[in-house]
Amino acid sequence: MDYLVPAGTLEQAVDDIRAREAAHSRELADHAAQQAPERPGQPFVTGTEQRVAIVTGGSQGIGAGLVAGYRQRGWAVVACARTIKPSPDPDVLSVDGDIAVPGTADRIIGAALQRFGRIDTLVNNAGVYLSKPFTDYTADDYALVTGVNLTGFFWLTQRAIAEMLKRGGGHVVNISATLADYANSAVPEVLAALTKGGLAAATRSLAIEYAARGIRVNAVSPGVIQTPAHPPESYADLPGGLPPLGHVGQISDVVDSILFLESSPYITGEILHVDGGQIAGH
Repeated sequence: MDYLVPAGTLEQAVDDIRAREAAHSRELADHAAQQAPERPGQPFVTGTEQRVAIVTGGSQGIGAGLVAGYRQRGWAVVACARTIKPSPDPDVLSVDGDIAVPGTADRIIGAALQRFGRIDTLVNNAGVYLSKPFTDYTADDYALVTGVNLTGFFWLTQRAIAEMLKRGGGHVVNISATLADYANSAVPEVLAALTKGGLAAATRSLAIEYAARGIRVNAVSPGVIQTPAHPPESYADLPGGLPPLGHVGQISDVVDSILFLESSPYITGEILHVDGGQIAGH
């Protein structure tokens, strides 16, 4: 800081400088004591509070990766799946149940609030994929895929957003799929296109509906991701070949993309493609 020495004695100049420094120090202290402004979609959290994420399909694959990823960030996690073992981690609550059954949503939300008292993020990761020629799908196939991919999403998201509204903010992340945007004649998948495409549309709709109320809604759209359900060699002869990057994606690619969205409070209504360039040019 530059000072102009006033006319008069040196003692007067020194006193004036000290007075200015004291006033400046008080201004800094007052500024530091003020609470930082709250960003839309990011409810104020003190250093003693812990954020809470719900992850469906949290027992394996991408879901298990998300549970680990949020825990590494210090979040508590409610992990849900049709079958899931209790976690030894006190900050991970396991809730088993069929997400396609409406009552399961109530159990998940109730358990989260009872254990942790809040819900900050919901990741709708649970999903079913079933590829058949269109005329071969049965009523049971339709009920299974739509039940998990749409019905489960609908009721759980509705309950979660209702709780987020009470806190003035939150975040919902849906899992769509590149195949909903890029059809491949070698792989008939109309039910996946119907349900995952519906999730992408719902993501944009909800993002606009709740943006002014502090709730962000985004989606990640994976391409071909290697998971424990399929051995590595099974990806060698993919219909249509490998994506432009020349290899399939990993679970960590999807997890990192969701955590990126979590850390980006100015992003909402985004469909983030994690597909090795598969969607590019289409």
